[in-house]
Amino acid sequence: MTNQPPIASADLQKTQQSKQVANKTPEQTLVGFMNQPAMKSQLAAALPRHMTADRMIRIVTTEIRKNPTLAKCDTQSFIGAVVQCSQLGLEPGGALGHAYLIPFEKRKKDSAGNWVTERTDIQLIIGYRGMIDLARRSGQIISLSARAVREGDEFSYEYGLDERLHHKPCDDESAPITHVYSVAKLRDGGVQFEVMSARQVNQVAAQSKSVKKNKDGSINWDGTNSPWATHWEEMAKKTVIRRLFKYLPVSIEMQKAVVLDEKAESDIDQDNASVLSAEYSVLEGDSGNHS
Repeated sequence: MTNQPPIASADLQKTQQSKQVANKTPEQTLVGFMNQPAMKSQLAAALPRHMTADRMIRIVTTEIRKNPTLAKCDTQSFIGAVVQCSQLGLEPGGALGHAYLIPFEKRKKDSAGNWVTERTDIQLIIGYRGMIDLARRSGQIISLSARAVREGDEFSYEYGLDERLHHKPCDDESAPITHVYSVAKLRDGGVQFEVMSARQVNQVAAQSKSVKKNKDGSINWDGTNSPWATHWEEMAKKTVIRRLFKYLPVSIEMQKAVVLDEKAESDIDQDNASVLSAEYSVLEGDSGNHS
């Protein structure tokens, strides 16, 4: 019987760690990444006082379980999007409708001229409820609302020296939407509102690369798999709020949310990974990209 040299304890521990990492699912690896002390510290520093890093990690973990594709995205991009969300004080996911973490394929042409996916990043989509929450927290706006106008509603508005807006819904939620509008009441007693027709909203939607178009430039809703196709009303409300922001005393957080949202809507890389400032370690066997 041949005597084998003893394995050093450090090597044994490294071998065991490698096996543990290899057996982990992408979800477990990503959640473990977020639970590193350096990552939790950065989340804690970014979050407002009413939220903790543990709570944010629990919320994000729930989102990963609901959509496992998130765990296969670029790790740094994912964590960067979570940090961006934390800096804004918004909770990702459908519970509050503040913000959403959406996979975003970064594509490039190969040597044959075909488009291939280089990696899958995360885009942070701000919901209209998130926009409203940011506006209320600015301290300059008492209330902000966004509503949809449907066929059959009593609706009229007028701009100028004596601006006015009147809307009496007909309570038929199945009727087609004709307009969306947003109204802000300011702390100094002023009121600002913005109105957009469904046609104007669709002109904005058509600028998104995620929206498929017909040869004549019109939107092909049947072939579109984007938030505009699945959540048109919410996207429309957010669009009219974002336009109203131009006339409001906005905070730095509101400005940042608008920039992030406009990038996401135009399918421009938000470069979320660049916001990471904490030191972290990628576990052996994990490249940091699960795509």
